[in-house]
Amino acid sequence: MKNSAAPTVAPRFGFVLFSAFSIMLLPFALPAGASDVNTDAGTSGFAFLKIESAGRPVAMGGAFTGLADDEASLYYNPAGVARFEERRFILGYHNYFEDIQSGFVGYIHPLALDRVLAFHVNYLNYGTFTQTDRLGNVEGEFGGGDIVFAGTFALRRTYQLAFGVTAKFIYEKIQDYSATGLALDVGARYMSNRERWSAGLMIQNLGTQLSSLGEGEKDGLPTTIRAGGSFKPRGLNLLLAGDLIVPFDNDINVALGAEYVRFKPLYLRLGWNSFGSNYRTEDSGDDMAGFSFGVGVDYKTLQFSYAYSPAADLGESHRVTLTGGI
Repeated sequence: MKNSAAPTVAPRFGFVLFSAFSIMLLPFALPAGASDVNTDAGTSGFAFLKIESAGRPVAMGGAFTGLADDEASLYYNPAGVARFEERRFILGYHNYFEDIQSGFVGYIHPLALDRVLAFHVNYLNYGTFTQTDRLGNVEGEFGGGDIVFAGTFALRRTYQLAFGVTAKFIYEKIQDYSATGLALDVGARYMSNRERWSAGLMIQNLGTQLSSLGEGEKDGLPTTIRAGGSFKPRGLNLLLAGDLIVPFDNDINVALGAEYVRFKPLYLRLGWNSFGSNYRTEDSGDDMAGFSFGVGVDYKTLQFSYAYSPAADLGESHRVTLTGGI
């Protein structure tokens, strides 16, 4: 009798622990004074931290907090990297609007069967701008950019339950002005015994600005609560995922995604994010804003992913990502 009952103890304990962690984060989920229209919209510094990374999650609408089963977990839920038992890497490039570009480089190193250490660098280059005087005379050009240096520690409490925390140093520079900040991402992930469903919760960019551009007041960070889950329906070669995204400086967003795996090693991905409605103007007829599409291809221990995201009048966004073992 003891042997037959033992396997259910860890899953039940893990689920209870995950639920307790979720309840602890609930006070953060609805900032004080929240209303139908968020009066804090656009007031946070380091806005580039909101730009999502990696081809697979973006192709699935950004619905990845609960799924968090690959190297992109470094951005979406640090608890997800606790599942890796071998060294992994992620390289990403993002061709954003106009001449803005960004990249993501990460390395995951298991310390033991239940502990993982990881590092990543995330950068954004604004391109070049024309500098003029008050009369409009051209004086030259200047540039700007942002970069994050981050370290992650993840722990697998049981086979089903994992926790992760990421510490980040943020640096921003525009012309001769710069700003710095510190932030934490804290996440948890719970997975069912047969890995048919999973759930995740994360608080992202919880921290402070150390110095601001120029002599202005310090801004808050774009703190965000992300909660989500994933599910594999029986008899279908399909993975479904959904996220609820609660930014402190904007309105709540919903992300939905799907991955069709029937044609492995080829993966077909589709997603939708309600934030896409912000890209459309009254005169814009682009109803595709908010949708995303992508593919993935496996080759030995590597996976190449591509994501396409139309953004109405702002243009188009393309991401490519390479992940794999070392």
